[in-house]
Amino acid sequence: MTIPTNPFASDAHTGKIAVVSGASSGIGRATVEQMRATGWTVYAVARREGRLNELAEQTGAIAIPLDITNEDAVNKVAQNIVEQHSGAISTLVNISGGARGVDSVGSGKSEDYRFMFELNVVGTLNMTRAFLPALRASGEGTVLTLTSTAAEAGYEGGAGYNAAKFAERGMTEALRLEEAENNVRVIEIRPGMVHTEEFSLNRLGSADAADKVYAGVEKPLLAEDVAQTVTFAVNVPHHINLDHITLRPVAQAAQYKVIRKGL
Repeated sequence: MTIPTNPFASDAHTGKIAVVSGASSGIGRATVEQMRATGWTVYAVARREGRLNELAEQTGAIAIPLDITNEDAVNKVAQNIVEQHSGAISTLVNISGGARGVDSVGSGKSEDYRFMFELNVVGTLNMTRAFLPALRASGEGTVLTLTSTAAEAGYEGGAGYNAAKFAERGMTEALRLEEAENNVRVIEIRPGMVHTEEFSLNRLGSADAADKVYAGVEKPLLAEDVAQTVTFAVNVPHHINLDHITLRPVAQAAQYKVIRKGL
């Protein structure tokens, strides 16, 4: 019996190429750090060039400033990356996403819905479509997309984000069916409450409002927790497809039930 190599060793994925979006902060940044720690060559994609350059200096990742909602720009970047690697890459990790506002459906702002749909759905579509031929060409390609528990159940004040994440989930599930014959595995990670530096701040617009989201919650997930799950999912042997993984802090039993202490 052949003993398999450790897929989590520091050199286990040397020579494998990954593209990670949303890499300038939070879960995306932590994912780049953890994938680099297991040997991946990582192209770190995000809009903020300064943050990407800092990440590149710290980890050895390759910084690629890019707005993933710009289809032409995505296609040009994909072409440049793929040409450097003989037309094949191993993995695409779609982390970019975000929410804006907590309005009810009755008071929802069309511009907020458009922003969330463009970033979470169209941006993910642009990246996936651009890199899919190279993932197929690798023979063992992987697409991992970060959605949310907001893709599992609606909740008050979450309608716009629910709509975007339900759509992203549906696209991911269809992609899995379409690409199985090409030996491309498609993984979806659905995090619950994650305390990152920017997500709730960007959604709510103030630090005070963002802090209230996590008030009294014992040990919400951190970006590093989700990144560890992402990295595990792409590091296990390719014949293993973790179709979808839902992870939450213990204090968040469901979207509608969060245990808060000391309040």
